[in-house]
Amino acid sequence: MKNGVKALILFVILIISCKKKEVTIPAGGGSGSSVPNWQHVSVLTQHNDNTRAGLNSHEAALNTSNVNGIQFGRLFDLLVDDDVFTQPLIYGNLNIGGGTHNVVFISTTNNTIYAYDADNGSFYWKVNYTQPGMNPPNTSQMTSSWCNPYWGFNNHVGITGTPVIDSATKTIYFVAKSYQGNKFYQYLHAVDITSGNEKSGSPVLIAGSVPGNGDGSVNNVVSFDPLRGNQRQALTLTNGTVYITYASHCDWNPYHGWVFGYDAHSLQLQYLYNDTPAGEAGGIWESGQGPAADAQGNLYLVSGNGTVGNDPFSASINGTVPGTMNSDPANLLNRGESAIKLSPAGSGLQVSSFFTPYDYYNMDLNDLDYGVMGAFLIPNSNYFLTGAKNGNLYLLNKDNMGGYSSLGNQVLQVVPLNVSLHCQPAYYKSATNEYVYIWSEDDQLRSLKFNRNSANLSPGQVLPSTSGPLNDVGAFLSVSSNGTTAGTGILWAYYYSTAAGNQTILAAFDASNITKELWNSAQNSNDNPGNFAKYSTVTIANGHVYVPTLSKMVSVYGLK
Repeated sequence: MKNGVKALILFVILIISCKKKEVTIPAGGGSGSSVPNWQHVSVLTQHNDNTRAGLNSHEAALNTSNVNGIQFGRLFDLLVDDDVFTQPLIYGNLNIGGGTHNVVFISTTNNTIYAYDADNGSFYWKVNYTQPGMNPPNTSQMTSSWCNPYWGFNNHVGITGTPVIDSATKTIYFVAKSYQGNKFYQYLHAVDITSGNEKSGSPVLIAGSVPGNGDGSVNNVVSFDPLRGNQRQALTLTNGTVYITYASHCDWNPYHGWVFGYDAHSLQLQYLYNDTPAGEAGGIWESGQGPAADAQGNLYLVSGNGTVGNDPFSASINGTVPGTMNSDPANLLNRGESAIKLSPAGSGLQVSSFFTPYDYYNMDLNDLDYGVMGAFLIPNSNYFLTGAKNGNLYLLNKDNMGGYSSLGNQVLQVVPLNVSLHCQPAYYKSATNEYVYIWSEDDQLRSLKFNRNSANLSPGQVLPSTSGPLNDVGAFLSVSSNGTTAGTGILWAYYYSTAAGNQTILAAFDASNITKELWNSAQNSNDNPGNFAKYSTVTIANGHVYVPTLSKMVSVYGLK
C-alpha cells in the first residue's frame, strides 16, 4: 500500500513538472505556450499588405466558433519602455534564438525596437535608436502658440509611424527622431531583424527641398522641416523603395505634405515630392494608415486641408474665394485636399492621376478635410476607396481618379454617411460577398456590400449599438479569415468608448453578420487591453491578436 501511495505521489509530481514545462514566463511579464505554433504567417507592413485593406486571409486557428468569452481572451503582455502608436509586425518562422520562431517587433515613442517571441513572449533583443548624445523629443518641443498644450502624444515623440519589413533581406525600416539643443532630427534606419544591428549605411538623415514659393519658403525653395513634420503614416516598401510620408504636428504652420523615397539597399534618396510647394499644408494623415501601392510601384494616398491647383496659399486666410482669382484647381502645382496617384518617373514622382472634390474650398475652410480616413485599394481590382470629414466615401478608379470639375464629382460613386471619418476601414471577401467595413466616431459599425462588376457600394448591415467610438476618433478595423471558408471571417475593432464608461475596447464580430458580436474585452476585467493608442492598428496572425497600447505594453490575445 505504501509503495502504491509513493508511486501515486511520484506520478503527480511528474504531471505537475510536465505542465510547468509547457509554460514559459516571458520578459514581458506574461505567459504563453511553449508548444511550437503550426502557423507561421508574417505581417510585414501596416494593415497586412500594400493594398492597406486590412485582411489576413490565412488565419486557420481563430474562427467564429472559438472566439468567445470562454475560449478566447488575454494571454500575456509584452512590456516595453514607452507608448506604442505603431502596429506590431510579425515575421513567421525566423531563425533566431537558436531555432526558428514567430517573432513580433514592437516600436515605441522612446525610439526603442523590441523583438519578442510572438507565441510565448520570450525576449530576443531590444535596441534604442536615439542618436548618440541626443534625446528622444517630447511634447514640450511640439508646443507652440499655435498648439498649446500639444495633445498629439503623451510624452516622447520618437518612432510614431509603423515600420516595414523586407522579408528577403530580413531588414526592418523605420523613422526615429532625436532632439538636441534647439534642433530636431529625423533618421531613416535599416536594421537586421535577427540582431537589431544597423545595416550598412544606416541611419541616414531625412532631408530635402523643392523649388517653390510656398509657406515657409526661403529664396523660392521649400525645405523639409524635421520639427513640424509629423511622420505618423506607416512606411511603404515597394519595388525596392522605402517611402516615408509626412503631415504636421497639430497643424503647426508652416508645413507641407511630403513623400520621400529611399533606395532600400543603398538608403540613397531616390524620389521627393511636396504636394503644396507653392501653397501651404496638404498633410498626409489617413489616421496612421500607410499609403497604398500596386505591383508597378505606384503610390496611392490622400492629402488633407491645403492649397489646390495654382490657388494663392493665402486664400483661406484672407477669405478670397480662389475661383475669383483666375485660379485653375486642376493645375498640378498644388494638390491639397486630393486623392493622388504618384508614379516613379526618372528622379521624381509624377502625379499620374488625381481627384479633388468640387467643393474643396468649403471643405478646407470648414476643416472637413479629405484625407483623415485610411484609404485602401480594393484587392484584385482597379478601385481605390477614400473618405473625408464631410461624411462622404469616394470610390475611385485608381488609374483615372476623376480630376477636378466645378460641375460635380466625376468619380465612380459618392456614398454619403454623414459622419466625420476619422478611422481605418477594412475589407473582406467571403465565398458569396465582398464587404467594406466602416466605424467612424459618433456612429455605428457599418458593413457595405461591394459589387465589383458594377463598381458599387450598397448599404449593408448596421450594428444596433450606441456604445461605439466617440469624440473625434473612430474605430480601427481589421479582418481575419481562413480564405473564404464559412465561419472563419472575423471583423476586429479597436476603439475607445466614452459611452461604455471610458474604456479601451477590442471587439470581434462575425464578418458575414456584423450584428453578431462574438466577444469584446469589456466582458471580463482580465481582458482589458490597457490605454487606447489612437490611430493604431491591431495585428491578427497565427492564432493571436496583438494590441498596441499607451500602457507601455502590447497585449496579446488568443485561445486560452
